[in-house]
Amino acid sequence: MSYFHVTASNIRLEGNELVANLDNGSGESPEARIDLNTVLGNEDGHFSWGGKNFSASAENICLEIAADGMPILRADLKNSDEALVSANVNLTERLINTFGEFQFQE
Repeated sequence: MSYFHVTASNIRLEGNELVANLDNGSGESPEARIDLNTVLGNEDGHFSWGGKNFSASAENICLEIAADGMPILRADLKNSDEALVSANVNLTERLINTFGEFQFQE
């Protein structure tokens, strides 16, 4: 498994975009961005990879870098009863660094 955070620096969240400087294999680390709404949805209060527009039903969206360096997206997501549920997803589960750009793996 390829963890993008190992080849990344300055990992952050800007709105709904994950932003980082990713090593491109040529000694450079250009800034890369991916709109998380294009790869994450909300399925009854849980993040769902391959879904869309999680942020339309989310509050308190934030990025946390865990002690082991893993980037964890956290949010309160609405479930089918419209109640907010605390949810999180490890962004390295499906995002990789491909020559300095984020890529989603289904």
